[in-house]
Amino acid sequence: MMPGSMTSRPAPTPFHTVGLIGRYQTEGVIDTLRDIATVLRERGVRVLVETQTGLAAGGEPFAELAAMEAIGDIAELAIAVGGDGTMLGVTRALAQHDISLLGINYGRLGFITDIPLEQWRGALSAILDGEFTAEHRSLLCVRVERAGERVWDALALNDIVVSRSSRAGMIELQVEVDGTYMYNQRADGLIIATPTGSTAYALSANGPILHPQLAGIVMVPVAPHALSNRPICLPDDARIRIRVIEGREPRVSGDMQVFSELQIDDDIVIERAPFQARFVHPFGYSYFATLRSKLNWHELPFLNERT
Repeated sequence: MMPGSMTSRPAPTPFHTVGLIGRYQTEGVIDTLRDIATVLRERGVRVLVETQTGLAAGGEPFAELAAMEAIGDIAELAIAVGGDGTMLGVTRALAQHDISLLGINYGRLGFITDIPLEQWRGALSAILDGEFTAEHRSLLCVRVERAGERVWDALALNDIVVSRSSRAGMIELQVEVDGTYMYNQRADGLIIATPTGSTAYALSANGPILHPQLAGIVMVPVAPHALSNRPICLPDDARIRIRVIEGREPRVSGDMQVFSELQIDDDIVIERAPFQARFVHPFGYSYFATLRSKLNWHELPFLNERT
């Protein structure tokens, strides 16, 4: 090297090991993950790829294979490429590991995979430079108790739904909050949602939108028999117990991805998880911009002067 000459070195990044997870069944996702892995290596970052995602690439995996548990233990950042469903699954698996989560949208809606596919390079570069904000999202723990024994448990970022079979009539549920009887509800189902999940199934059932930084849980009946039964917001430290009183083929789901069949007199116990998910966003992220985009809210320029 000539005297006085300089070599270009990657700028330091707060993330030294990054895990990649993708909806590998979707055409183009593996190619995007390969490109992301290349960008990360150019910055001196160790790259792990979730085992099934890496094997789906065929031939030699494009990064070091690692189980989801290992990604949670080793990496500081996990990048999910897919739709909101992919991000929900990744969050449930990794949130308890205190790892940062980033979603790149390869789906249709993209409430929580908020980086558009065509913008991932700029967004990732900024985040690797430390130019990002972090926010924490609450999760729910749910368990099913049958004759005093736990028979099923799960985590949910969006919601817990107790519902009837699509082939059956209404379901009747008895609801208690913090040990106090609330009501008996006859409906097609009952949704218990986090603020994150308030824009999912709960919204389609006429529930309110809760800002993700609110400390609350929303309970929304689905097609209730009594029209006076309305959505209600509860403190986020509430402990909710739902008993199945009547109904054919009842079931409970978490994020509409994990399911358990229920029996009459089963109790479904729901409470806030003892940990939170940590999402990272490039500077300029706006929750309200996401709502405007995804819900097609009419947008007008802000007026700084009185008229």
